[in-house]
Amino acid sequence: LKMSWFWLYLPLHLLMAPCLCHSIKAPTTSSQQSFKTDLFNFYHSLILADGKETTIHLLKDIPKRYYFVLEEGRVLVPFSITVTPCDVPIEWSILVYKSPPAKATPGDHNTQEVSKSQKASSMVSTIFNYKGNSVETYMGMSSHSALYLLEFLSTERDTHITVYLTTDTTSRHLYPELPMDPRIDVIGIGHTTVTLTWKHSPSVLQHRDSIQYCLLVNEKHNYKSLCAAETAIRSSGMKLPPTLALSLSPYLLEPQQVMILSNSELSIINKVSSGEVRQVCMGTKNTYTVPNLSPSTQYYFDVFIVNLLTNASAAYTGTFARTLEEPEPKVTELKDGKVVHVVLDGKKQKFYSLQYQARHKKIHFTFQLCRGQMRVHITRNGKTVASENLSGLRYFSLKGKLLDTYLVQLRSTEESNSSVKVQASPHFHKPLFPLLPESLKIKSFSKLRTCRSVTIAWLGTQEESKYCVYRKRIEEDQVWRELQSADRCSGPESRHKSEKVLCKYFYDLNLQRAVTTETIKGLEAGTLYLFDVYLFGPSGIPVRYHSKAVKTRKKC
Repeated sequence: LKMSWFWLYLPLHLLMAPCLCHSIKAPTTSSQQSFKTDLFNFYHSLILADGKETTIHLLKDIPKRYYFVLEEGRVLVPFSITVTPCDVPIEWSILVYKSPPAKATPGDHNTQEVSKSQKASSMVSTIFNYKGNSVETYMGMSSHSALYLLEFLSTERDTHITVYLTTDTTSRHLYPELPMDPRIDVIGIGHTTVTLTWKHSPSVLQHRDSIQYCLLVNEKHNYKSLCAAETAIRSSGMKLPPTLALSLSPYLLEPQQVMILSNSELSIINKVSSGEVRQVCMGTKNTYTVPNLSPSTQYYFDVFIVNLLTNASAAYTGTFARTLEEPEPKVTELKDGKVVHVVLDGKKQKFYSLQYQARHKKIHFTFQLCRGQMRVHITRNGKTVASENLSGLRYFSLKGKLLDTYLVQLRSTEESNSSVKVQASPHFHKPLFPLLPESLKIKSFSKLRTCRSVTIAWLGTQEESKYCVYRKRIEEDQVWRELQSADRCSGPESRHKSEKVLCKYFYDLNLQRAVTTETIKGLEAGTLYLFDVYLFGPSGIPVRYHSKAVKTRKKC
């Protein structure tokens, strides 16, 4: 740049207010080069770079000034300045200093000094000022004989901002472009989901490989820039994922804090004292359904269009939505000894509540998980006494007072169907379900397999019980589906009569010897069979062992 006029004029205005109180005589020709060098070395950091985003840290109530001059030799130069507050509202302004006339005519020395001061004062003007926390861009045309000063001030607390100056208005911009309508539309609201859509950025259509959308979800408020979102999350004590730590590159995360969902989609969820903050980047998709939200909760949604090459971003106009209230679950009364079969579809109905009023001090709850995954939560007079995921057969023995009220809440933990059988009884010595062995697994013996028979074994108990064995011929590609869809609460009444192999009674007072075996004959060679064992207790209600798939030998 040819800025000889700048070095002569800068000492006069470098730290001056809009109105000058006195004048400074310009250096002589002999000392001009040395003066320019010293001045550049001292004020080098205050010159705003062209075409580069600059991060500026501001101290409370202390103004900070940056300068820039534009290329000489052109009458008018277009330029733009974009300022992004990263936290609290700030004040910033642009002042322009016009260069003085080339030379004063000879005359009285005092008259020349007064004339200089008056001219200098009249050549300073404020062309733009702003106060707030929104991203603001000023666009203008510059004369080659003008010096610009940017002044920034934070009156609330220490903060930082980013500033981007460019004079190249024809080439690709640093910031991605927003559409003409930058609003986010809410097109669907559920109990735990919100579906959003927004218009495509022109940058996505032009540079699909280097542009992506990122969505920020929180329960506090909207953010006007990705820079502001970073600051808010970091100040809450959370660490930022790399995709969110864009404009402040020194703050990077450990890679294990990012959970990859697919090649173009990642998500991170962080818990903070104020609630949950999520960031999801979904490539160039402009419709997204936010899952796993809490019912009856207001959420704020912000979409940022991010340039992956420059790490610069632009913010859509944020929106908010409140999820629907969760309908009150129907409460069913539990009666002594009566079994209630609860079925949840995992989508329309995920919760079920049962209430029981104790007529004895000691109460026994029994849960038999039939299908799927389910969690149980038991409260006594409003206080939690048990909470865990169910598996197989589970007993809870609770001691309280007469007329205590127990509330049993069941929740499906997967989207497929789940079911469970529930019983409450004060008489544990007469349980509805049979005494169970240590394991409900069925074992097969590979060495005892033949082309026509299979030998299986299972554990028994110290209580004499009835065991019935069933078999079913299946294809190899059906094994996983059969095991997943099996209803562990269903009894032999659901089986075809032809599948029944035998029934036997068995027990042993020595648990180490409470094992029984059975050889099933009359099978076909090279065929896969599914074997089931049902255990019947005194009440007649069966418990199904885990199914076992065994294939007979093809050649013997």
